[in-house]
Amino acid sequence: MSNIAKPADSSLEKQAIRKITWRLIPFLMLLYFVAFLDRINVGFAALTMNKDVGLTTQMFGLGSGIFFLGYFMFEVPSTIILHKVGARFWIGRVMFTWGLVSIAMAFTRGPISFYLLRFLLGLAEAGFFPGIILYLSYWFPSHHRSTVTAMFMAAAPAAGLIGSPISGVLMQLNGLLGLRGWQSLFIAEGFPAVVLGLITYHFLSDRPADAAWLTVEERSWLSQAIAQEQAGIKDTRSHSTLRALADWKVLALSLAYFGTSAGLYTVGFWAPLIVKGLGFSVMNVGFLLAIPNLIAVIGMVFWSSHSDRSGERYWHAAIACLIGALGMAVAARAGSSAILAITGLSLTAFGVSAAKPPLWSLPTTFFGGTAAAASIGLINSLGTLGGFAGPYMIGSTNETGGNFSRGLYLVGGTLIVSAVTIVAMRFARQAMLPQNCQTGKVF
Repeated sequence: MSNIAKPADSSLEKQAIRKITWRLIPFLMLLYFVAFLDRINVGFAALTMNKDVGLTTQMFGLGSGIFFLGYFMFEVPSTIILHKVGARFWIGRVMFTWGLVSIAMAFTRGPISFYLLRFLLGLAEAGFFPGIILYLSYWFPSHHRSTVTAMFMAAAPAAGLIGSPISGVLMQLNGLLGLRGWQSLFIAEGFPAVVLGLITYHFLSDRPADAAWLTVEERSWLSQAIAQEQAGIKDTRSHSTLRALADWKVLALSLAYFGTSAGLYTVGFWAPLIVKGLGFSVMNVGFLLAIPNLIAVIGMVFWSSHSDRSGERYWHAAIACLIGALGMAVAARAGSSAILAITGLSLTAFGVSAAKPPLWSLPTTFFGGTAAAASIGLINSLGTLGGFAGPYMIGSTNETGGNFSRGLYLVGGTLIVSAVTIVAMRFARQAMLPQNCQTGKVF
């Protein structure tokens, strides 16, 4: 039986959730849109940057993934700091610094500066994503969380949907102010993060008690609902990184998240080069890559909404991972067929995007308080190492500079491992429940 207690529907609950959703989610989506675009725009820049600064496919794969090493190092401390000092200050700081580093990417001169700037970008952005996941748990009871998490996370494929054509256009600006197109790309797409970092401090409220835009009744209901939910979580104590590492649930979720990250960033970093290799212009690459991202945006919201309605998380995440693995296999077998390549990339984009919201709905049902901050940070930091492994697999196996098949199969394999891990976790959790509760849903 689940420990997620659904309160009875009420006009006050519906009114409060609607108001909070409209106030927070569009703004958080905008932040993540800019963040994700700054992560993956290197894939478009590579269409001409690699030749300009002397990067081989292996160097590009390594440098793209180095982002996640910096991300990994500061992820847990950054998430705990956010829990301590508040989201509006810390998220604003994160955005401001990553915007500056993203702009600095325009001054890449060779492999060493490329590696260094990608590492610093990861260091600057560490804590943003898990911090937002934690922040959502302050505002939304768990039975609303998968849907709002999906709405927030839809900004990632939306960054590909809207950002791909924009990046294609910016890449045509060779000679503007004496800059190459890829330099204009980094500057134009990094600047919004700096501006939004300043806005964030004034726009976000740290906790419901600070939200003057809610009525007294709405603040009281929400604070009581969140407090009641936290009281039902077994582990609300302080949670160190070492202690989190010893928790099997943290390790299992990290392994599950590893494959989804490998798939997501393989598409983000390498899809432009894969499609460009089929003979399309830079501009057309941008428009073609909008297709997988459109499917991912629509699909993940519907998938997560069904997860919330059914109250089920594990199978939704596992099946989505398998769809992503199938997409990798289709893309690997595409050869010179643009239709098969886009179909495979679309399946992968949907699968890895749809798996994440139900997966991220699980940690805050296991942990509360600082334990949640440490665990979420660790799951994300370990899991996003897949963002290093996936792109690196593609680059290291792409000896000819045009054959991506072996790397795509390897990344698909990580998604299968994720699916198996999620299913195994479900049965392990079910076995741990009292006998009289095993007929209920397992969250």
